[in-house]
Amino acid sequence: MKEEVITSPANAPMTLTGLISAYVRRNWRPYLLSALMLASVSALTVFIPRQVGRVVDGLANGSLGHEALLWQLGTLILAGVLIYFLRVAWRLQLFAASYRLGAELRTRLYARLCQQGPHFFHQRGTGDLMALATNDIDSVEMASGEAMLAGFDGTLTLILVVAMMTLGIDWRLAVAALLPFPFMAFAFWRISSHIHQASKDSLERFGKLNDHVQETLTGVRTLRALGLEARSAKVFADLAESAASASLRAQRWEAAFEPAVGIALISATVLTFGAGGILVWQGDLTIGALTAFTMYLGQLIWPMFAAGWVLALLERGRAAWGRLQPTLDAPLSIEDHGEHAVIEPGALVFQDVTFSYPGQPAHALAKFNLHVAVGDTLGIVGATGAGKSSVLRLILRQYMAQQGQVRWGRHALHDYRLDALQKAISWVPQEPFLFSASVAENITLGKASASRDDIERAARQACIHDDIVRMPQGYDTKVGEKGVTLSGGQRQRVAIARALLADAPLLLLDDALSAVDTHTETTILEHLEALRRGSASRITVIVSHRLSAVARANHIIVVDGGRIVEQGDHEALIASGGWYAAQWRYQQLEASLDAD
Repeated sequence: MKEEVITSPANAPMTLTGLISAYVRRNWRPYLLSALMLASVSALTVFIPRQVGRVVDGLANGSLGHEALLWQLGTLILAGVLIYFLRVAWRLQLFAASYRLGAELRTRLYARLCQQGPHFFHQRGTGDLMALATNDIDSVEMASGEAMLAGFDGTLTLILVVAMMTLGIDWRLAVAALLPFPFMAFAFWRISSHIHQASKDSLERFGKLNDHVQETLTGVRTLRALGLEARSAKVFADLAESAASASLRAQRWEAAFEPAVGIALISATVLTFGAGGILVWQGDLTIGALTAFTMYLGQLIWPMFAAGWVLALLERGRAAWGRLQPTLDAPLSIEDHGEHAVIEPGALVFQDVTFSYPGQPAHALAKFNLHVAVGDTLGIVGATGAGKSSVLRLILRQYMAQQGQVRWGRHALHDYRLDALQKAISWVPQEPFLFSASVAENITLGKASASRDDIERAARQACIHDDIVRMPQGYDTKVGEKGVTLSGGQRQRVAIARALLADAPLLLLDDALSAVDTHTETTILEHLEALRRGSASRITVIVSHRLSAVARANHIIVVDGGRIVEQGDHEALIASGGWYAAQWRYQQLEASLDAD
């Protein structure tokens, strides 16, 4: 979707009215066609009471013959048929346009969320973001469609009916009949302000309910293992009751429009018959004219209800847009101002990098310096919280360093376009994400054009091929949402196969072998080493708690407190007798005890 639909040219917050106006200007044809058809409907609707009044007067004074009566009745039937078909046609035009706005907003929201980094999602719940893409955008969509329809139709009908009542019948009777309507307008204003707040509260509570449902479904195994089903159900019931109460409160305020309209119309009817009876008695008004006026008064029911409906829809839309716009306009966690779309693989260099996570005073990395040559494998080890994964997050540009610079090849990372950087990096996190698709589809995410032979070759390198062929449909087996049908080690190896198939010049493994056994780990590492020797331009970075995963690396660093405290190859670090050597002896002893 074009940016001007979401924000104003000056990047100032755009109101719901501004959003809809901008969209209507860009899609004026269906709106204009709908307006013309609505105008025709309103004109025909206003024509019918006037025609009925003439028929009544003609019958009363005996001037209307049999053929003329049939002609007049036929005209009324034709007007009714035209109204029917025109109403169907404008609905097809107008609602198709409003649905396109909803699709554009969802596309824009999805694209914006895809551009955001981890810090944004740490502050926003997944369920609430899902609510924005469903309930909130639905409310904006209704404001751009149903509200536009009811507003235009109601306003035009009101103008034509009042004009016919005033100019076509008797202005004195019209003034008397319209006396209650200013009081109704005041009641509408008060009701609409309450609807806005109630709708906003309802949408927020629905977002919280969505958050809880999403978290519960994601952690359902943990809830069952800890026996927390009843507790979770109680929380869900409370949130559901809260959301229902807020929604009911909004509906109650919307229902208040009907009594206001009813009181106004009853008062107008009483005044009409009182003043009209006097005018008929005085001979200033005919019975047919009073009948037509009464029918026109009945036709004011729709504009009055339309006014209440429009106000309710607009207040819902305003509340939804007030929640949606901050997400659409939220600054990106990492700005993409890079100019280079082509990456020429070179050395990976950290130059005096200092980095802290947002809101955290302590440094995750402090004056961090590192040089990884092309073709090398770097191993990063250290205690929990030492800063190992922070190195990878800066390489992935999930965060930006406050000081210093990270370079790859000839340029700093922030000089590359994000899409180019993402295509040049294969990343396997400790908890890889698999989609609800087949094994083959999950492996080919990074290279959709891969052949089945390529897929199987990558699976063999990741030591997952034998597991796959034992599955019911082999590579076509569905793995379920988040790979629920696979074990942790299988998910990790499928993700490694995906990364190897992509064949990116920079491979990052973030404790990606933690769930596999030692024998499988050794085989995978041998395959990685063979691939490294066969590709002089690839850099591999392995972060691991198990030192056996990095023992084959050309260069190993030990990180502590965001600084490099030891570095060298495996033999040199063992000989130095530091943290690495002590941890290696401990893990080897632990492995031998497990083997026994």
